[in-house]
Amino acid sequence: MEKIIIYQVLPRLFGNANRSPVKNGTITENGSGKFSAFTLKTLAEIKKLGITHIWYTGVIEHATCTDYTAYGIRPNHRAIVKGQAGSPYAIRDYYDVDPDLAEYVPDRMQEFEALIDRTHQAGMKVIIDFVANHVARQYESDAKPLTAHDLGQHDNVAKAFDPNNNFYYLPGLILKLHDDGTQPDNSGYSEFPARVTGNDCFHANPTENDWYETIKLNYGVDYAGGGISHFDPVPDTWQKMLDILLFWKAKGVDGFRCDMAEMVPVEFWQWVIPRVKAGDGICFIAEVYNPALYRDYIMRGGFDYLYDKVGLYDTLSDVICGKKSTTAITKCWQAVDKIQHQMLYFLENHDEQRIASDFFAGDGERGFPGMIVAATMYANPVMIYSGQEFGERGMDEEGFSGRDGRTSIFDYWNLTCIQNWINNQRFDGKRLTEEQKALYQSYIKLLHIAASEPAVAQGRFFDLMYANRDLYADGNCLYAFLRVYEQDVVLVVVNFSPEERTVRIVIPSQAFQLLNIPDNRAARLTDLFTGNQSISALTIACPYRTTVPAYSGKLLKFGYG
Repeated sequence: MEKIIIYQVLPRLFGNANRSPVKNGTITENGSGKFSAFTLKTLAEIKKLGITHIWYTGVIEHATCTDYTAYGIRPNHRAIVKGQAGSPYAIRDYYDVDPDLAEYVPDRMQEFEALIDRTHQAGMKVIIDFVANHVARQYESDAKPLTAHDLGQHDNVAKAFDPNNNFYYLPGLILKLHDDGTQPDNSGYSEFPARVTGNDCFHANPTENDWYETIKLNYGVDYAGGGISHFDPVPDTWQKMLDILLFWKAKGVDGFRCDMAEMVPVEFWQWVIPRVKAGDGICFIAEVYNPALYRDYIMRGGFDYLYDKVGLYDTLSDVICGKKSTTAITKCWQAVDKIQHQMLYFLENHDEQRIASDFFAGDGERGFPGMIVAATMYANPVMIYSGQEFGERGMDEEGFSGRDGRTSIFDYWNLTCIQNWINNQRFDGKRLTEEQKALYQSYIKLLHIAASEPAVAQGRFFDLMYANRDLYADGNCLYAFLRVYEQDVVLVVVNFSPEERTVRIVIPSQAFQLLNIPDNRAARLTDLFTGNQSISALTIACPYRTTVPAYSGKLLKFGYG
């Protein structure tokens, strides 16, 4: 069984070679990465990290301030676009790709299809976003099949809700957007009747904190009428969304990361996912933040994996920053008992602050012990965000995003660390700092261990914290567990502190019994990080002693075969 390791990347940033972008710059001033930046050589270098899947973020055409009218694409009003580039989650045309990413705009779809082929040729699979809950306020597909009807094309706009409407309406009301003084042409946008805003804002005056650039899709739930569901007959939106998913599947896409899946009724996912999969192994990942809904979206909805944001991510973030003890990690896997293998672990993505930012840990190295936990604790998928492997800080003030410790998804910008890594397709490391090189090598080692060591990729898990109270007393910064597969036992000890720690790990009798570990029998010991080998043993009689580096961990493999 393959352990899924995902590389999330925003193509608009990844391949941008402009080294001097300006705040709020246009595409002419700042440039944009292209699909073509992902050459076979580049993809091979990404795969060296142990990557199995690439999540290309922002592929589908979304609202933007860049003018593409010369190519038959209707312009967007500035008042309903965030930043110059626009949000990848304000979809403008479900059947098209972002023209920013094309070398030759008329051939943009063929260029993306070629990227899919190259990614497959490099031995990796392709994931894209499926934004199911909302679309851009000026949604209009100019690339849809001739037989398809556009979203909202046949809506009865006089009704707030109708099972066959694609949108929700506020009859008799004019949309009134916030005015923050930065966009003098706000008043030029007109919408009557107003439509409900994407974040379930059921009034005509969305604020700057609302998803004002989007409108919510109607899946047959009458929210204003008490939440009554109208799923029989199948709502029109369901069928249109199925057609869209099948369209991208036919292009060769291998999986979908479903944005804000919990805001779409689970009954829709229950209906649509089997129809898209149809035995072809398409992967569905759900963005769900409410733990009370986890099991429903897996068991009923049919999702393969869920974001583990409010569980392991939040906990590891607090442990890294010294706000929580490592004992909190145990509570995370206990909270998702029976579905642990379906949780997607990560420490960075486009929504979150960069580990190395001033708003998080301030240094990429400090986050590495958390990454060890995320990558090795279970057999479930793990993800990194492009630049994380080099300690990208996310401290630029790009424009709409501001200096917030995140890498902007709204602005035309670059990632200097990625530029320096690629170095004109040399990938020789000459432009990287010593710290970046060291962190990158650590990520390569860790992710290869996660992917290739059977005990880590598919073995059983046993938490050792309950038997090691001494670890609690040692600054609440150590975490230990076992991974076991056939005749291999991997002892994982993680150190979140800035100091090297010498520890004595108790392996309780229950572990020996449940995991069939030989007691006090000599084993071939391999330090998976260094490759050093020796002979050692685990025994009930006394704790195992080892030294763990600062901001890192030990992965010790006891081979009994």
